[in-house]
Amino acid sequence: MNKTLFLPIFVVCICLFFTGCIKNTDFDQAEDIALTPVVELDLIYFNLRAEQFFDSINSNPILTVRDTTDIKFLDDGTLQESLKRAEFYFNFTNSIPRSFQVDFQFLSEVNDTTYVTQTSVSQGTPNAPVISEFIENIEGDDILQLTKAHKVVVSVTIPSSDENLEGTLNLKSKTTYFLEY
Repeated sequence: MNKTLFLPIFVVCICLFFTGCIKNTDFDQAEDIALTPVVELDLIYFNLRAEQFFDSINSNPILTVRDTTDIKFLDDGTLQESLKRAEFYFNFTNSIPRSFQVDFQFLSEVNDTTYVTQTSVSQGTPNAPVISEFIENIEGDDILQLTKAHKVVVSVTIPSSDENLEGTLNLKSKTTYFLEY
């Protein structure tokens, strides 16, 4: 009885094997496949106190505070060829009763400027901090300039300062890279 069932099942399997779904497959489409990963990374952050904008020893205001952060991951050749767009997101929380001008200067390895952007931050109060958001999209020719950067210099400028100034200015930022392989 096993032999009588074996032969029909074998014939059906052979027929299915030869009439599979391969008939209309276009293997040339494999060359048209593009992988488009999206990578999110933290970029920079800081917490500046109001006291940092005033030199109490000399009784002089400090109107600009600068910080430099290395971003050497942009110099990878594969990344440079695959990067199609970058989006920078900056979130400021200001409880200092002053507005701020914030400049972002991207520098090459030899300190040449490759990309610049800026934003302003609205004033807040110690009791009512104000959140300011800034989004910078970089595409096209600017992407090539951005990928030459090895560091970013953030300059925070306050219009005036004194010894009685209170509050903090906080920055959290991230970068989203849109790649295509």
